[in-house]
Amino acid sequence: MTELLLAAATALWLGILTSISPCPLATNVAAVSYIGRRLGNPRRVLWTGLLYALGRTLAYLVLGMLLVAGALSVPGTSHTLQKYMNKVLGPVLILAGMFLLELLSLSGGGGPALSERMQRRFADWGVWGAGLLGLLFALSFCPLSAVLFFGSLVPLAIRHESVLLLPALYGAGTGLPVVVFAVLIALGAKRVGEAYNKIVPFERWARRVTGGVFILVGIYYSLAYIFGVL
Repeated sequence: MTELLLAAATALWLGILTSISPCPLATNVAAVSYIGRRLGNPRRVLWTGLLYALGRTLAYLVLGMLLVAGALSVPGTSHTLQKYMNKVLGPVLILAGMFLLELLSLSGGGGPALSERMQRRFADWGVWGAGLLGLLFALSFCPLSAVLFFGSLVPLAIRHESVLLLPALYGAGTGLPVVVFAVLIALGAKRVGEAYNKIVPFERWARRVTGGVFILVGIYYSLAYIFGVL
C-alpha cells in the first residue's frame, strides 16, 4: 500500500511538473487567456479553465490507459514485467533524470502554435472549445513532456499494473496549474504575470530536484536488481 501511495504521489507530481514546464505552461496560459478575453465573463473564464484542464486530463488518461492496458494484455507480460521491470526501470529513471537536468536533450521545437484562425474557431465554440483545445494541446508533446509521460509515467504505471489510477492522477496533475491560472485570469491579468514570474524559477528548481531524485533512485534500482550488490 505504501509503495502504491508513493507511486500515486509521483504520478501526480509528474503531471504538475509537465504542466509548469516552459513549453506547456506558455501554451496553457496563452490558450486560456485568449478564450477568457473573448468570453469576457469571470465565471465563464473559470469554466473555460476547468474544461481546458479536463480536456488535458482526459487525453492523458485515455492515452495512458491504452499504452498500459496494451502492454499488460500481451500474453505472459505480467510474469515478464515482474521479472524484468525493476531491471528496466533503473536505466529508464537515470535517463529521464538526465533529461530533466538537461544533461541530455531531444531536438524539437516548442508546443503547437495557436493560429488566428484556430483561435477564432475555438473561441466561437465557447467553453466547450476550451476542452477540445486542452485535448489537442495535451497530445502535442514537447520533448520534456514526452520524457515525463513516456519515459517516467508509463513505465511506473506498467510496473504497478495501474491502468486507471496513475494515468488519471498524471492527467489531473497537468490540469491543476491550468485551473489556478484560470482563477487568476478571472481576477485580473496582472496576477497572471506575477504568478508566471514566480512559477518559472520554481519550475527550474523543481525539475532539477526531480531529476536528481530520479537518478538516485535509478542508480539504486540498477545496483539492486541488475548488479545485485544491495
